[in-house]
Amino acid sequence: MELSVLAFLLVLALAFANGTNDVSKAIATLVGSGVTSYRTAIMWGTVWTIAGATASAIVASAMVKTFSHGLIQTGTTLQPTVALAVLIGAMAWVLIASRTGLPISTTHALTGAIVGTGLIAFAGEGLIWPAIGKKIVLPLLLSPVLAFAVSRLIHPAVRTLARKWEGACVCVMPVSRALVAIDAHGGTRTLFQTTNFSSPVMAVPSQCDRAGLQGLVVGLDTIHWLSSGLASFARGTNDAPKIVAMLLLGSSSAVWPSESLKLAAFGGVALAMGLGSYFGGLRVTEVLAEKVTKMNHAEGLSANLTTSTLVLVSGTLGLSVSTTHVSSSAIIGIGLLKGLKAVQWTTVRDMVLAWIVTLPAAALLACLTYLLLSRLI
Repeated sequence: MELSVLAFLLVLALAFANGTNDVSKAIATLVGSGVTSYRTAIMWGTVWTIAGATASAIVASAMVKTFSHGLIQTGTTLQPTVALAVLIGAMAWVLIASRTGLPISTTHALTGAIVGTGLIAFAGEGLIWPAIGKKIVLPLLLSPVLAFAVSRLIHPAVRTLARKWEGACVCVMPVSRALVAIDAHGGTRTLFQTTNFSSPVMAVPSQCDRAGLQGLVVGLDTIHWLSSGLASFARGTNDAPKIVAMLLLGSSSAVWPSESLKLAAFGGVALAMGLGSYFGGLRVTEVLAEKVTKMNHAEGLSANLTTSTLVLVSGTLGLSVSTTHVSSSAIIGIGLLKGLKAVQWTTVRDMVLAWIVTLPAAALLACLTYLLLSRLI
């Protein structure tokens, strides 16, 4: 088997492993707050993850540049075994973590694997240490703190809006071409009505049936669903380009040999992430949904808004943050608003230990893989 084909297969395997661990970060709040079941939530996260990973081919070129050649000195000659070792080391650790139910960072695993392989393959001289510190280590360290702070800041406003929203409803009535508001007592008020079929009627909130109306129902649940979908989309745009970049590792520029190869790479990674999410995402989702803190609608919505905003912004800027760190920290921050006893600290301790261990563990696995491949290839 050609090394390029093997590398592509390993990229798909890493994408699958990523899906098993990371789909949980955006959908755990749906289950934890009682909106839906695990299987439905995972399906929802899978769909939006694939969409985000596919879109990253267009919107996340900065991230591809960072991970393909932004960490390695231009002119450094990389043996084919370097990329293979990085992929195997990162993939192995992510799969181990997913199997044990620990939410970890694929970004962390990739970084550890790149640094570990670089240290043993060319004594670390080819690594751009300032870039590693500025674009990866610093954002990874700051993102949990920022997510923790942002979630605590926005939650009071989200909670207030949720309370005002609860019991009220806006209903779309296609037959009457009207938008009708319904209060908590079932009283109705027409907000908008049109006689022109070309004028669209849009809506938001819930339970039109309590006022005896027939129409589209969109409520607080729906807003939570949308926030979860947005967070899953953000996760896809954040993680896919880092994984795809391994196919260009060490290149002088992140330029693809052909557009068709680029599309095949992103399409394959998007599909593999989706498959991993759907078939392997349950264990870690259970941990974040049930074993960190109990959540209601407003709390889950606040956590998802924090996650999606920070991950989308950082991905656009080419800054490497961990969806795991952002999402988990946001959930912990929300839990602490209810007091120290609202958070299950044993679970948090295990999660933080897993975060700390990820860098050296992935580095060690990648080093061992490099040494083995150097003898075999």
